[in-house]
Amino acid sequence: MDKFLLFTPGPVNVAETLRLAISKEDICHREPDFDALLGSIEHKLISLFQIRNRARYRAVVITGSGTAANEAILSSVVGKGAILILSNGEFGGRLHKISLIHNKKTHLINMPWGTPFDLTQIATYLATHKIDVVAMAHHETCSGMLNPLAEIGALAKANGALFVVDGVSSVGAEGIDMEACNIAFVSSSSSKAIGSYPGLSFVVGRKKHFKRLKRHAAKTTYLNLATFYAFLKDHSQTPNTPAVPLFFALEQALIDILREGVTKRFARIKARADLLRDGMRRLNLDFLIEEADMCSILTTVRMPPSMSVRDLRDRLREKSIIIYEGKGCFAGKVFQVGNIGELSDYDIRFFLAALKDVLLTLQADAADLVAPVRPMGANLLMPPSSDRMQVKVVV
Repeated sequence: MDKFLLFTPGPVNVAETLRLAISKEDICHREPDFDALLGSIEHKLISLFQIRNRARYRAVVITGSGTAANEAILSSVVGKGAILILSNGEFGGRLHKISLIHNKKTHLINMPWGTPFDLTQIATYLATHKIDVVAMAHHETCSGMLNPLAEIGALAKANGALFVVDGVSSVGAEGIDMEACNIAFVSSSSSKAIGSYPGLSFVVGRKKHFKRLKRHAAKTTYLNLATFYAFLKDHSQTPNTPAVPLFFALEQALIDILREGVTKRFARIKARADLLRDGMRRLNLDFLIEEADMCSILTTVRMPPSMSVRDLRDRLREKSIIIYEGKGCFAGKVFQVGNIGELSDYDIRFFLAALKDVLLTLQADAADLVAPVRPMGANLLMPPSSDRMQVKVVV
C-alpha cells in the first residue's frame, strides 16, 4: 500500500477535504478573516454537541493537544476549592497528575484500570467531603471503557459540585448531552474522533461558568481559560498566535461531520467497531472488557498466549497497518485497534485478513519453539502435540 492505515485512537487518517483545507491561502490571525473562521468553528462545535439552548454555551479553541485543554480546565476552574478526580485508567491518572500541580485540595477515587466506577462509593464520598468540582475521563483509552456521564453528573449536581469531563477521545463518536448530564465544561481534541490533524483542542462550556472564572487567580499564563474566554467574547480572537492552517482543517472536519449528520456519523463509527469486533471474535480473540462497557472508537484485545505484542505490531506494520500496544499494567498483555478516521469497510476487511495471516504465522512460530528436542541419533523431528498449540485461530 502507498500509505499506512492507522487503526489507532488518534492521530488518524484524514480525509482529502482536510488535506486541501490545510493548504488554504495564508491569512493573518489578527484580521477579520480569522475572526470569521473562529466564529464558524465555534458555531459548528455547538452543533456537534447538539446543544439545544445554544445561546448558553461558548467554545474556545486552543493551539495544543487535548492535554492542553484538560490543563486549561483543571488550572482555571477550581480556584481555592476542592476537586475530586475519578480515575480508572491512564487518563484519569493524568487528570490527577495535572490537578496536583495546580490545586492543593485535590482528592482522588482510584479504581483499577478497566474497572467500572462504583457509584455508591462516589455518592458516599461526595456526601462526606466538601467537593467543588468533579472531573472524569469519559472514554478511558487505556482500556476502551466508556464511563457514565448522566449518573456522575447527577451526583455532582446533587452535591453542589461542577462536573467537568475529559472528552478528548470520545467527542465526535459518542453522544455527550451537556445539558442533561449537568456538564459545566468538556474538553476535546482535533485529531481523534473528529478526524482532523493533531495540534488543536477546545473547551465547550456554559457561559455562566466561563464568566465566573475571572474570580480565580490565574495559575498559568498560556492556558488560562478565563483569558481565552475574554479574547473570544471581546475580540473573536485567541490570546496567543494560533496554528491557523490547523483551524482551517478543523473547520473542514466539522463541515464534513455536520454534512453527514451527527447521529448518522455516530452510527457509522459504531458499525465499523461492530464489524471489527465480529471479525476478531471469529479469530477466537478475547476482549479486555465487556462490549457493553466499550466506546465506539476502540477495541482492546487480549494477546493470545505464546505471542508477543511487539511481534504482532511489527508484522502488521509490514502490511502497512498500525495498531497500539497496551500501556501500564496492560503492557505486553493486550493490543488495541481503533476504527476512526478515514477507514473504509474495505480497509477493515483488509485488516482482518492481515491479522488472521499474522496470527497464523505467529502461531506456527510459537509451535516451532515448543517442539520437543530431537534425541541424539534420532532421524525425525516429531511435530508438536496438539495440546501445545496454545493459540486457536479460526481459518
